[in-house]
Amino acid sequence: MSPANRKASRLIRRARPAVRRALPAVRRALPAAVALLVVAVSLTIMAASRPAAAARSGAVGWITSWSASPQEPGPGTLAARGFGNQTVREVIFASAGGGPIRLELTNAYGSTPLHVGRMTVAQADSQDPGTAAVLGPVHQVTFGGAASAVIPAGARLLSDPVAMRVQPFENLVVSVYLPDRTGPATMHFDAQQLSWVSTAGDHTADAGTGAFTTSTLSWYYLSGLVVRSADVAGTIVAFGDSITDGVGSTVGADARWPNDLARRLDALGGPVLSVADQGIGGNRLLDGAGCCGASAGARFTRDALDQPGVRDVIVLEGINDIGVGMAYPGLEKVSTDLIIAEYRRLIADAHARGLKIFGATILPYQGAGYFTAAGETIREQVNEWIRTSRAFDGVIDFNAVMSDPANPLRLNPIYDYGDHLHPNDAGYQAMADAINLQMLFPPG
Repeated sequence: MSPANRKASRLIRRARPAVRRALPAVRRALPAAVALLVVAVSLTIMAASRPAAAARSGAVGWITSWSASPQEPGPGTLAARGFGNQTVREVIFASAGGGPIRLELTNAYGSTPLHVGRMTVAQADSQDPGTAAVLGPVHQVTFGGAASAVIPAGARLLSDPVAMRVQPFENLVVSVYLPDRTGPATMHFDAQQLSWVSTAGDHTADAGTGAFTTSTLSWYYLSGLVVRSADVAGTIVAFGDSITDGVGSTVGADARWPNDLARRLDALGGPVLSVADQGIGGNRLLDGAGCCGASAGARFTRDALDQPGVRDVIVLEGINDIGVGMAYPGLEKVSTDLIIAEYRRLIADAHARGLKIFGATILPYQGAGYFTAAGETIREQVNEWIRTSRAFDGVIDFNAVMSDPANPLRLNPIYDYGDHLHPNDAGYQAMADAINLQMLFPPG
């Protein structure tokens, strides 16, 4: 188990500048009631079945086609209440194709073992993408040859290979039946995609939508789609905060900048790279009071370095450290030097694995709820270090592309979602277009 999986977040309240919802952390202590033998078997399956990450020059077979970083549930959400004798149906986006496939479930923030009664995967109905409808055959997902599994608290579990091929940019529907009370559920809060929760019962085999009566904009327990492909040269991990998570993009349109980058890569032809989106809304480089997933350093191994097929990481983090740290100085400490020190730790960890890591400059944010002049000074100093230090293997200057020509401290209005912090669909496309693909495919 990685350190990030063992770490329970101690963050006490959400301070996202858009102030969308409160996500204070909750500590859970619910009684365990699952046989120890089953737990031990699940641990064995988890340890033996996860494909290893590949160094940049290593052989690639399994790659991460889709991912979602796990988070603690917040009070008042579906995740906080948990599930019981219900089926959760989730829609995910394949950044690269291939087959067979494997699916990863996580109980990273569960306090008790999670009983998975049954799980299926199918192609989403592209003619009805806003619903839980499926198209084509529904494939059974197994774990160590069994239809059910138990995932220990704090652990993750990768399925057996499923004899199914997926196409690039295809939406899949994954259905998970949870027969017992789960307790608070590990989640990914900002999915930018509708998922569905059923009425009572196992509805994993349902092609129709009648049983799926509750919609949600979060993912639950599902954390990865792993694909076998000889045509994909490896995985790029997009690692960051809400801007990488796609907040402000059109729900259901797969219009986050990592999605747009995957489309650009696919258009090159020949061997391509998959893109794993490991953004978390509100996430930060530094530990501090607040919310929104483990700190970047605490989750970097789990969410970036351990991804199957990983060869490159793009880091876009720091705006929440600056915004919250300067607007609410009583909550946490921030400085240019502290942010740079965290970047250096990520760089060292990536290089120790033989991976390349690219630094992205922080977007302008004047007009956002937590903008301060002192924070702007730190942002400019950090961006200058990213551009000139040569500490990263390459630089992506998102700030230059996204700033307003008439006022460089603000987002360009044509790219502004409306909160002066998050881009809209056009802005995310501009970000993806700003990435030099030759940097990802260097000669030789």
